[in-house]
Amino acid sequence: MAFPRGLARRLSPFMKNLVPQEAYEFLRKNPGAILFDIRSEIEHYFVGHPVGAIHVAWSDGPDWQVDPRQFVSQIKATAATDRPVVLICRSGNRTIDAGLALEAAGYTQVYNVVHGFEGDLGENNHRNEKNGWRHDGLPWEQT
Repeated sequence: MAFPRGLARRLSPFMKNLVPQEAYEFLRKNPGAILFDIRSEIEHYFVGHPVGAIHVAWSDGPDWQVDPRQFVSQIKATAATDRPVVLICRSGNRTIDAGLALEAAGYTQVYNVVHGFEGDLGENNHRNEKNGWRHDGLPWEQT
């Protein structure tokens, strides 16, 4: 599996990494699993998001500060620490840090969607050309 540049060295030995199609199949086969879209509110609503994803931003405007404790608190309001948690962001980068924060808080089943919703940059520096949830034709919506 190819990871975005610099990502492989930051991966957790415990966090599982799934390409979008694998994540979709995992969610279908594991109805207790929850998909969290951790992108900003603007990305979630205006770019679109996987159908059924719960939005909990890792960072958001106006200050864009990351607060791992607040993030974990919001996830805990929905998912117990033993429940499978699948994280998706734009390209599969923010989810690594968010997943590490969840593991540090006791989560034992954390899954990262490699390539994320929009995927890696293509030859023309555009997303959705190479990989990603939307590129792979998986169910998504825009609200």
